[in-house]
Amino acid sequence: MNNLNNSSLLHIYRKSYCILLFTILSVFSLQAQQKELDSGRKYTINEITVTGAQNFNEQTVIAFTGLKKGDRIYIPGEKLSQVTKKLWEQNLFSDIAFYVTNVEGDNVDLELYIVELPKLREVVISGKGVRKAKKKEIIKDNDLKAGAKITKNLLTTTKNYITNLYKKDGFYNTEVTINTTPYTDSTGVEESRNMVISVDKGKRVKVKNINFEGNEQFSDGKLRRSMKKTKRKNLIRFWKRSKFTEEGFEEDRESLLKKYKSNGYRDARIINDTLRVLDRKNVALDINLEEGDKYYFGDIKFIGNSVFTDGQLRQILGIKTGEVYNGILLQERIQDDSDPEANDLTNLYQNNGYLAARINPVEVAVRNDTIDFEIRIMERSLFYFDHVTVIGNDRTNDHVIYRELRTRPGQKYSKRDVVRTIRELGQLGFFDPEQLSPNFKKVDENNGLVDLEYSVVEKGSSQIELQGGYGGGGFVGTLGLSFNNFSLRNIFNLSSYKPLPMGDGQKLSIRAQASSYYQTYSLSLTEPWLGGRKPVQLSTSFSHTIQNYYDPRQRRADKTRSFTITGGSVGLAKKVKWPDDYFVWSNAISFQHYNLNNYNTGLFTFGDGYSNNLAYTIGISRNNTATNPIYPTSGSDFSITAKLTPPYSAFNSVDYKALSRERDQLALTNPDNPEFVDDNKRISAIDQERFKWLEYYKIKFKGTWYTKLVEKLVLRTNTEFGFLGAYNQDRGIPPFERYFVGGDGLGAYSLDGREVIQLRGYPNQSLTPIDGNTIYNKFSLEVRYPVTLAQMASIYVLGFAEGGASYDGFRDYNPFELKRSAGVGLRIFMPAFGLLGIDFGYGFDPVLGGTEKNGWEPHFIIGQQF
Repeated sequence: MNNLNNSSLLHIYRKSYCILLFTILSVFSLQAQQKELDSGRKYTINEITVTGAQNFNEQTVIAFTGLKKGDRIYIPGEKLSQVTKKLWEQNLFSDIAFYVTNVEGDNVDLELYIVELPKLREVVISGKGVRKAKKKEIIKDNDLKAGAKITKNLLTTTKNYITNLYKKDGFYNTEVTINTTPYTDSTGVEESRNMVISVDKGKRVKVKNINFEGNEQFSDGKLRRSMKKTKRKNLIRFWKRSKFTEEGFEEDRESLLKKYKSNGYRDARIINDTLRVLDRKNVALDINLEEGDKYYFGDIKFIGNSVFTDGQLRQILGIKTGEVYNGILLQERIQDDSDPEANDLTNLYQNNGYLAARINPVEVAVRNDTIDFEIRIMERSLFYFDHVTVIGNDRTNDHVIYRELRTRPGQKYSKRDVVRTIRELGQLGFFDPEQLSPNFKKVDENNGLVDLEYSVVEKGSSQIELQGGYGGGGFVGTLGLSFNNFSLRNIFNLSSYKPLPMGDGQKLSIRAQASSYYQTYSLSLTEPWLGGRKPVQLSTSFSHTIQNYYDPRQRRADKTRSFTITGGSVGLAKKVKWPDDYFVWSNAISFQHYNLNNYNTGLFTFGDGYSNNLAYTIGISRNNTATNPIYPTSGSDFSITAKLTPPYSAFNSVDYKALSRERDQLALTNPDNPEFVDDNKRISAIDQERFKWLEYYKIKFKGTWYTKLVEKLVLRTNTEFGFLGAYNQDRGIPPFERYFVGGDGLGAYSLDGREVIQLRGYPNQSLTPIDGNTIYNKFSLEVRYPVTLAQMASIYVLGFAEGGASYDGFRDYNPFELKRSAGVGLRIFMPAFGLLGIDFGYGFDPVLGGTEKNGWEPHFIIGQQF
């Protein structure tokens, strides 16, 4: 046993000795080779091989390196370093190395070891509150598309991007984790990697305290109120979050200084500010101020003005000697960048041709607390429009656009006219108002010429109205088509049908509505520039309505009992220049023929007969709302109209007083009297005589104002008033043309010329008696904020509060007895369908005849504005 063990051990020792000897010799050999390489000798490349994890063709990689068999290079040397750098710059590999595998004399074998970066297959972003739009933004901004190489830099920059993205919105504790998982093919070989990004926004950091030091002139509260973007936590304030963002705080630093500079403290400055982290949810701000001294305006002189006198310039400047220094106001009176139509000195010059005028206020002396100024003016030369062009109108004809331009070649340059032109083009409704822009193509100061180009983007201007539903005991269907950029002159030109002749700015509307017992058809055409030379608008319309009596018990229409209306109107409206050129003077003549055939329903005082309604409407309106007619941000829109019929009772020799007395006596007849039926016939005959030709006058006022509150937040203020009166009190006010208040107005058809006054929060016509009223008033406030104003769809949300009521004459009129409501809503304007929306209104008062408040009421909005 011992002999066997000794023999085995001897064999092991001999084998180990051989291995050790071979290893020592190999080390000496490698050291000798390394010694030769370290000497920086030149070698001839014998072989080049490529190894590592990569999918590239070996010959392609070798060709890219520029190395080939037989090349003479230094090892180590700059050539290999350059090749390595070149490979790194491709961002395709995670590891690159050159190895010497064999050296024989001055011949060397090289091995290029490379590891290819993994490719991105798919990105998955998860996290509570991470919206779909935000995910798309992250992928797009970081170029995380399929096939991209996953580098350490990509992972780091993506993580930092997401962290900073949410940090801007007040999420300072956002945590981002990025993992990559291999995706293998059917053979188990890794083909690419999926990236999983987990986002934990955490809680938004809120400002618990804002502390000031050094403020003596203004209290902490006043300074905090001047900060619009950075607010303390406050349970009462729900309209502004107390989040902290660096961008918002930077704006508020400027707001603080503006607060001081607008009150005389021109030297005020912020010495330092500190953000203290209280915990993961709260921070505090410490702001150290230096207020400086209070200053006043001294002498203000104008230097360099020859076009306008000192008096004219002082009137615009509006600052007097001795007033408290206000640097913000001074700058606004010289050039107010926030309002292109501001009444400032720069606009005074630019509206009168001096495009290149420069106005600079310079402090020339400081005497104790008084600052003297020189307003230095470089008027330069007059400018005139040379070339005025329009691009982008591929559907609207040139003449439709050029007739709206306020800037014509040869005219003196006016900034006001440029701004007004943009508004007029936006009000047409043919172009995207958010993309309208004037471009100055050339400003030639030597010759005083300006080339101006207006860029427009066409949008859909035709609309379709398609509705269906059950109402009044049957199905009601509506089909309406509005072509708002129609071309009447090409109606017989078949080649212009795409699908209809368009481009001349005319409006053609066709509408039909029908049910089992009711049909109405209407057609209207509007030409905004009659004759093509002046802005005189011609409007024409025709309508025909048939109403059969509907028996709710039989659930069918009685064709033997009908009420028809046939009518039309012609109107002219002209833009006038006094009091200013925003005013429009309008006139229209309308006629309706009402024909009743055995239509005894209680709606009218006679069941057989007819009435004629010939009226003249005169009105004046003014609309200077901002560019976008769908979402105005400033300006106002008001109108006053009077609708008048001829005073027939003044010349038709009918004794209406006697007829009225006879009717009152017959109305008191005892129903048991056998002559009662005949008396009713006589009453109907009297009413037929009274209303054969309707006699009345109707006055309406409507005013709407738009005020920009903050950024895109807009307040819409609206007030309305209407009155229906009679010339002859003995003849009385007719049962037509009356006012009905309540609801959204969609459920009413105006068979008797009635006007439905929308009041949200209540059912349709629920605030007025069945016979209507002769007076109404309405007041409303609406706060709007846009979600998007894109060309495909304009969307905005709103909150409203309104009140209104109707009255049966001035004896009952009380403008403070209103039916009140409030609520929220949504509007969507799509070029193909017009305005759509929904409102949820809460009625605080009962409907007519009710005792309980009405409560919540939904309203659908189709093609109308409240």
